[in-house]
Amino acid sequence: MELCFYCGCFGLKIIQNMLLSFFKYKSRIILLVLLTGILLLIRNFETCLFYDPFTDYFKYEFIKQPYPKYDFIKLVFGLLFRYGLNSLISLAVIYVVFEDKSMVKIASVLFFFFLMVLLPVFVLLLTYFDQSYAMVLFYVRRFLIQPLFLILFIPAFYYQKKNS
Repeated sequence: MELCFYCGCFGLKIIQNMLLSFFKYKSRIILLVLLTGILLLIRNFETCLFYDPFTDYFKYEFIKQPYPKYDFIKLVFGLLFRYGLNSLISLAVIYVVFEDKSMVKIASVLFFFFLMVLLPVFVLLLTYFDQSYAMVLFYVRRFLIQPLFLILFIPAFYYQKKNS
């Protein structure tokens, strides 16, 4: 039998293990709250941090309205920067939730793949299609600027981990 270092009693190693796992779990929760807070701050200060004239455009009745004036290069780099920030924070959340580097690697490949698909689609819609495709542009842009993939990946990875 081993002594419990909290109370000095014999056989209370179980309490020691429970307390240690509680503190480990508590730190993960604090980290998740912190990372979620950072995602919320990015969303809250999006107009200050990123160039995106489509933010105001999509807030109101936009279906029959012409696209706003925009600087193409600033818009693309703003989308890339925001997608990158959201992706990095999302990868950190996935690591904190699952503590599995292989899931983070898979998620990073998926984030890169979706960026390589969605950004050209966004550019093509903006460049070659008129305002009748505004809803498609809206949804493609939403996947680029919001951490929606995180909402999709967590249940998928949980399901994968549970079934393997």
